[in-house]
Amino acid sequence: GGFHLAFDAADGDAVTRLRVRKRRPHKPLALMFANLVSVKRWARVSEAEAAALESPERPIVLLEKLPGFDRMFPGIAPGLDEVGVMLPYTPLHYLLFHEAAGRPAGTAWLVDAQPLGLVMTSANPHGEPLVKDNDEAFERLADIADVLLMHDRDIVVRCDDSVLRLRPDLPAGPHEAAGAGIQFMRRARGFTPLSLPLPDDGPAVLAFGAHLKATLCLARGREAFLSQHIGGLDSPAACAALDEVAEHLQSILSVRPAAVAHDAHPDYYSTQAALALAERLDIPAIAVQHHHAHLAVVCAEHRLEGPVLGLAADGVGLGTDGMPWGGELLYVDGAEFRRLGYLSPLPLPGGDRAAREPWRMACGVLHALGRSDEAARRFPDQAVEQVLAMLHKGTRCPPTTSLGRWFDAAVGLLGICDTMTFEGQAAMLLETLARAFGDCLALPGSYYIDERPEAGLSVLNLYPLLNHLADEDDAARGAARFHAGLADGLAQWLGNAALATGIRQVALSGGCLHNRLLASGLRARLQARGLKVFEAQHAPPGDGGVALGQAWVARAQLARGVW
Repeated sequence: GGFHLAFDAADGDAVTRLRVRKRRPHKPLALMFANLVSVKRWARVSEAEAAALESPERPIVLLEKLPGFDRMFPGIAPGLDEVGVMLPYTPLHYLLFHEAAGRPAGTAWLVDAQPLGLVMTSANPHGEPLVKDNDEAFERLADIADVLLMHDRDIVVRCDDSVLRLRPDLPAGPHEAAGAGIQFMRRARGFTPLSLPLPDDGPAVLAFGAHLKATLCLARGREAFLSQHIGGLDSPAACAALDEVAEHLQSILSVRPAAVAHDAHPDYYSTQAALALAERLDIPAIAVQHHHAHLAVVCAEHRLEGPVLGLAADGVGLGTDGMPWGGELLYVDGAEFRRLGYLSPLPLPGGDRAAREPWRMACGVLHALGRSDEAARRFPDQAVEQVLAMLHKGTRCPPTTSLGRWFDAAVGLLGICDTMTFEGQAAMLLETLARAFGDCLALPGSYYIDERPEAGLSVLNLYPLLNHLADEDDAARGAARFHAGLADGLAQWLGNAALATGIRQVALSGGCLHNRLLASGLRARLQARGLKVFEAQHAPPGDGGVALGQAWVARAQLARGVW
């Protein structure tokens, strides 16, 4: 567990103060309600979602807002149509709701609708891990919290709340409510370190995961133990938390790993920690390419045998050619993978900064389309001349195949958001607008596929789709057309690969698959082609699940004696 920052969600001033103190101006906040009937006043809840909310694990469940939510709870999830909700899971939580209800006698209040909604968000300074110790709380939360409520029982293991959604188009597990399948956004409290079954026995491997949304995974026998969410490894405190979790996993499972696995990026702290442990224990350290690991998560979870076609779609991962990848069509067969194709590259004007500023991505697209003269009019408050100069000279504009950056470019062209304040914000706003618009057919000629037999690669070019968006005067319609055109293009691309290879199993993974409009639309299109589609569900499809894929690949390599 750990400390929460808690306050009345209807208090707009409190929301503003929290956002200023945590430097979190727009990122959505999770709410806690007293019971299910209280939740249903403000959010749409299916039977499967109700079962997840009331389960002993008490995760945060992403729910569709009802009309009136944003008026009652201003600033909780701005610009989005979903909100994360959970129910009380400790006696203290119930005491807070009991106090707010006026200390009623009896137990009827436990099932009656209660007006109070509490923000319950992780107590931590910006960019640092969750606070769990009393002394640590005094030191690290003094500038954030107005009051600290302590306990004389120490919290032993740092662990955030789990976050999941229910999707009707995903298969439900044997112990889950029928009608929808669970997909984790963040696997933590209540679910870790519960094991995930593996198809085969094998040596113990400790995998150190990615740089963002970091988790670890310890594979032992026929089980994999995915750690709780740690978060981004950009601060010394976060790096120390990763070391703490690595030691804890080995201790509670009484396992000395026979090998470690890590991302292929040499500069990640997770890579360096894995290499240090391997040297200390004199065991192999196995590098696993980022997108291979993403797809291996799906293979491990669904126990897929034989070769698989995979779409790995995310923000960034180091490719085997040293370039930033993120929209990859891969052939995966255990320890082996081969790149079959990629998304047409986009320039990143200003490097990593472009990933935070969609207007820069839009300028890159306008330049590629021969429409640079429109940039100043579209973005009058931005440093357009500097960015166009970079693009014309080809300096500080590294190319990327990332699908995440195509989302950002679409957002910039539609004028939805110029600058992001948290990871994934642009894509979330785009998805919300698309859902509000409703069903939409893709415009003809939204993409083309460039087959390059000399290189053995297939390139999906989405520039025609963004050329359409640049002429769009309705942002919601443009968002819907983007999702439809993207799903059509990806389905055609994967379908062509299936025909060429004879492979009928398709794995979808990567952070972009958190977008349920894209994931569901693509899944339906692929199934209509007779393909078997698999997605990460009990391990997150984003970087929070990568450690499981690393462990699975490392075991396969150890079995072959090649790494």
